[in-house]
Amino acid sequence: MPRGRAAGGIQGHRSSALMDISFLLFSHGRRLTSEEGLPVNGSEPLRVAILGAGLIGIDLLTKVQRSAVLDCQLVVGRDDRAYGLRRAAALGCATAADGIRSLVAADRPFDIVFDASNALSHVEHWKSLEPLGTRLVDLTPSMVGHMVAPTVNGADARSHRNVNLISCTGQAAVPILHALTRRHPAEYIEVVTTAASASVGRATRLNLDEYIDTTQDAVRTFTGVPEIKVMVNLSPASPPAMFRVAMSLLGGGFDAESVRADVEDAAARVRAFAPGLTVKACTVTGDRVFVAVEVAAAGERIPRHMGNVDIINAAAVLVAERWALSDAAIATTGVS
Repeated sequence: MPRGRAAGGIQGHRSSALMDISFLLFSHGRRLTSEEGLPVNGSEPLRVAILGAGLIGIDLLTKVQRSAVLDCQLVVGRDDRAYGLRRAAALGCATAADGIRSLVAADRPFDIVFDASNALSHVEHWKSLEPLGTRLVDLTPSMVGHMVAPTVNGADARSHRNVNLISCTGQAAVPILHALTRRHPAEYIEVVTTAASASVGRATRLNLDEYIDTTQDAVRTFTGVPEIKVMVNLSPASPPAMFRVAMSLLGGGFDAESVRADVEDAAARVRAFAPGLTVKACTVTGDRVFVAVEVAAAGERIPRHMGNVDIINAAAVLVAERWALSDAAIATTGVS
């Protein structure tokens, strides 16, 4: 499905300011005060629901609960006996077990729904929630919404009501590869992901083909390189393997110094919202560039090896917080 790169609804100076604020919000997880003079003054947090109570959904809940501008009011699953729903209840959030029908039947529409279910179901979820004016942050590899990697095209999210977070691999690889291919021509890109088996839930396992297809589509879109190959290894090793993404680029004329500078700059921008990302290797050998990054989970309720869960959830919350800040700015100034 072709996807454009529409400009965000707020341009120029205000857009930059909001981006800085949203990074600050996520990094520090604190509520803004009137003394800071920020555009959320007087605004109520946005009403949020999470669809899916698996590994991703529950970690997402803990991150949303730290946000100053989001208020998670419901976590939805399909089975009221599910461990995830019991965990959500223990964290103080209301739960429901009737899937998308639980959201549609709510007294009033939610402002934002995070879809942490599965790719095939997302089509139905979007069809049900779009008429209600709800905005969706899609964490499944559905290829339905507008693809976003926050440090690359995060401003685009404000003009789309269904934003797709690509995949965990996409959130780690796209910023690096986008930065490299802006200055270094490449003819072929290969991405190999390793994730601990214990960090991959049932829905992700059911969607592995879609996961690979969506990641390949995103890398192709954001780099302009036509030949892409993505592979995923689920490791049963003990102790569990860290989430690692290895990227190889074939091309010509690579300059080692500028390659390292681009990689470090892209990694630093991602660390602003996913602090566990580190560059483990960055080498240039003739016509080949090799970069490897690892992501350690920074969430207090998941182990460090679940960096795959951490990075996509951090990106999802950041997108939603930017929506909240954009709404508050529009309400204050009347300018969209």
